[in-house]
Amino acid sequence: MTDFRARVFGYNRKAKPDEELHAILEKIPVFEGFSPRELAALGRVLHKREYLPGEVIIRQDEPGLGMYIIQSGEAAVISGRDDVQLSVLGDGDFFGEVSLLDETPRSATVVARTHCLIFGFFQSDLFGLIERDPRFGVKIVIRLAKILGDRLRKANVQVLALTERVHELNAPAPR
Repeated sequence: MTDFRARVFGYNRKAKPDEELHAILEKIPVFEGFSPRELAALGRVLHKREYLPGEVIIRQDEPGLGMYIIQSGEAAVISGRDDVQLSVLGDGDFFGEVSLLDETPRSATVVARTHCLIFGFFQSDLFGLIERDPRFGVKIVIRLAKILGDRLRKANVQVLALTERVHELNAPAPR
């Protein structure tokens, strides 16, 4: 019936907000492959917030409280005293996931470049999920650990390559 309406009347059913959120969450490595029930449970604990251009979302060196998921908009990741732009994040990107596991200071500042709709998923939300549904909560923690482990392995390869390059540059020139 829906296909018929779409063809004859130009009817196009708009996705429900839950469907839109589920589509975003499914693309995030921490949550991909989750069941509709799990995505719905996750959606119930997310906090939606709007940010205006130029507004700071998270600030470097402040304690991390959770991760953020960009539904729409663009945000710049900047770091250091000179505010060096490290990257630009957009629709479906996420940041701050390490803060779900600990409250260490943020390693960078993230500033909205455009109007942004962002979901926050905080450590207290994760702990609440773990209390209500331990299997689901642990599934999230294991996924986080895997992502962080992958990043650590990549960082180790990069550090090794940089170290080798420094040794090459510091080696005495051949005579």
